[in-house]
Amino acid sequence: MSIGEGLVAGEDGALRCAWHGNLPDYLRYHDQEWGHPVDSDIRLFEKLCLEGFQSGLSWLTILRKRENFRVAFHGFDFRKLAEEDEAAAIERNLQDAGIVRHRGKIASVYNNARRAVELAEEKGSLARFFWSLEPGPDERPQVLDWATLRTLGKTPTSIRISKELKKRGWSFVGPTTVYAFMQAMGLVNDHIEGCVCRPRIEEKRAAFRRPV
Repeated sequence: MSIGEGLVAGEDGALRCAWHGNLPDYLRYHDQEWGHPVDSDIRLFEKLCLEGFQSGLSWLTILRKRENFRVAFHGFDFRKLAEEDEAAAIERNLQDAGIVRHRGKIASVYNNARRAVELAEEKGSLARFFWSLEPGPDERPQVLDWATLRTLGKTPTSIRISKELKKRGWSFVGPTTVYAFMQAMGLVNDHIEGCVCRPRIEEKRAAFRRPV
């Protein structure tokens, strides 16, 4: 059997998106997290922050430091972060070798935490805001193969969400960062055709209750 471009066979014989490279931690992320719909405000906030840290780096680098980030940033509880002494917290985190020590990205977490509190108050929850902007079928490709996926660095919806967030004062939320967030949090299913996870995610998305 010929394996389509962008797919790789795992030790279990199943085909998956090739980007995980059969690395155990990346494989778990691909199978158990990426594309699964999320309605937890803290997880949504965490992912948006981590995608900001990922800018210019590989996601695998961030994934392998994720637990360190969680310790450094109070589990990404944005309400706790919003109450911190920002200047002291930034200096503390700049000394933490377990995370990415980029002053602008660290400062962005605290700025975005305050903006997240405001957005949750405005919309009822972060989940309600993001899922209200879920792209419709007309924006999605009819067939999602590897070649098509490579063209989806940003989309009309990711541009719209980016503009909405920036208008509210968020930082490190460009449309490409937002699209990676959408892929990971299940607002779209970008497991390509032939990946064993694609139908599983379709079922999860069909059963998922959108926040209202």
